[in-house]
Amino acid sequence: MKGTFLFEYVNENEFKKLERSLKKYNMLAYKKLYFEYYPALKEGNFLGELISTNKAKGTKTYELKLPTDAMFSKVHGDIKLHYIVYEKESIVMLNTLTPEDILSEGHQSELVTFKGVMVSKQHSEKDMFKINLLNMLQK
Repeated sequence: MKGTFLFEYVNENEFKKLERSLKKYNMLAYKKLYFEYYPALKEGNFLGELISTNKAKGTKTYELKLPTDAMFSKVHGDIKLHYIVYEKESIVMLNTLTPEDILSEGHQSELVTFKGVMVSKQHSEKDMFKINLLNMLQK
């Protein structure tokens, strides 16, 4: 099982856009992804939670949680890398990074922050309400 695995993408253009947005808005998660998690995946050390196994196709689907700010996680959700491992072919298929909506929006246009948390332009009132509510609960 251990060996050199190659990276492939379900949709390379979209994945690269999400990666660039991650680099811009969450450098810690990006650095961990590039300098710790990707090399481990290439070596065959599959990180994260095993979501499903398909014995007919010989695949395993994983979900890896990336480090992020607690407030961001509460407002938008955890940042996760979704990938599929094809063990026979020695391929790691990178599927997506979530939450896709805020990351893809961050790639398309500059996002503003409110009390240190990114705010979506489409759901700005909702995001600001969540941030204010969480701040009130912490007091």
